[in-house]
Amino acid sequence: MIRLNMHEAKTHLSRYVARLRAGETILLCRRNEPVAEIRALPRARKERRPIGLARGQFTVPESFFEPLPDDVIESFEGGEVLPGK
Repeated sequence: MIRLNMHEAKTHLSRYVARLRAGETILLCRRNEPVAEIRALPRARKERRPIGLARGQFTVPESFFEPLPDDVIESFEGGEVLPGK
């Protein structure tokens, strides 16, 4: 991990961005006190994810399609939620 004060980071930012892309992490400090951690973003996928990766691992139960109880619907609509109901 690279530890830098603000002035050093501002002065040599492009040099440190190259090291970030190589996988290093920067601990950014103000007067030697850590204030932030900087790391590179993961690279974007080049190919699309295939559809159906989890096929067969989960089935939706029939109860999923049943109407919600009235007290649950009421709480979604801004009604008061009573304990134990």
